[in-house]
Amino acid sequence: MTLVNSNLPMATRRTVLLTGGSLIAAIGLSPQAFAQGQSHSSQLGDISMSNGTITTKDGTRIFYKDWGPKTAQPIVFHHGWPLSADDWDNQMLYFLSKGFRVIAHDRRGHGRSDQTDHGNDMDTYASDVAALAKHLDLKNAVHIGHSTGGGEVARYVARAEKGRVAKAALLGAVPPIMLKTAANPEGLPMEVFDGIRAALLANRAQFYIDLPSGPFYGFNRPGAKVSQGLIDNWWRQGMAGGAKAHYDCIAVFSETDFTEDLKAIQVPVLVLHGEDDQVVPIADSAHKAIKLLKHGTLKTYPGLSHGMFATHPDVINPDLLAFIKA
Repeated sequence: MTLVNSNLPMATRRTVLLTGGSLIAAIGLSPQAFAQGQSHSSQLGDISMSNGTITTKDGTRIFYKDWGPKTAQPIVFHHGWPLSADDWDNQMLYFLSKGFRVIAHDRRGHGRSDQTDHGNDMDTYASDVAALAKHLDLKNAVHIGHSTGGGEVARYVARAEKGRVAKAALLGAVPPIMLKTAANPEGLPMEVFDGIRAALLANRAQFYIDLPSGPFYGFNRPGAKVSQGLIDNWWRQGMAGGAKAHYDCIAVFSETDFTEDLKAIQVPVLVLHGEDDQVVPIADSAHKAIKLLKHGTLKTYPGLSHGMFATHPDVINPDLLAFIKA
């Protein structure tokens, strides 16, 4: 394994976010573009941009975006809880400009996918990704996951068909396991996750303001430059999803053990983590995950938060690009 420490300045740079909805409007797609089982394409300059849904074996419709040349190497982005594919808009546009095919989906129960009351578990999440990869015939793909999405990447990549995956990246990711157990005494106690459940039940809309306003982006730290746009965009994505699926997913991201998945992954994996991550503490996640990976590289960022790829895309994006091109 390779260990790298990134000593970067704490200056916050302005991030321009283009939401999925505004992008759809900009390229002239109608709401009918989201009809079941349909795929719709448009041209933005010389770039092919499409979106659509797949229907999984249990009848759940999964929304996805698919931008760029279909012959280019694909990069698949996996979002965190309780967000959507839109959380990756900055990275989608960045890697699209570098010539890649970029894909992101809304996990079942999240965003524009069906608001499921069943199948809200990591095995099903990974199965949905496998169905999407098969539908789009993705080969030699790079899978990048944040937080819960990092767990989804680990579970999918460990089981993926040969030739589907070239590399993977885990950003602020939950593996190996967040919960404190006999085997993981350094984990977070169940009371932390019970508190998240209680806040969601009491007032989901308010909780989805409080979390991004505070620890998620590190906006609760002294001297932090708060972005109201990031907070509002987080709330918008969260409230688009289903309350039941979001509630179920709390157990998924906290209690799922990815130890064997990490051990089974055969492709190179880049692990990126903010050293001031208040949501997924680095000591019980990245520092342990890197020891389980056969071909892992760890890079950490002093002072950066759980949502570092949104607050500092100018730092994170080039590091991802260098890994993909290496």
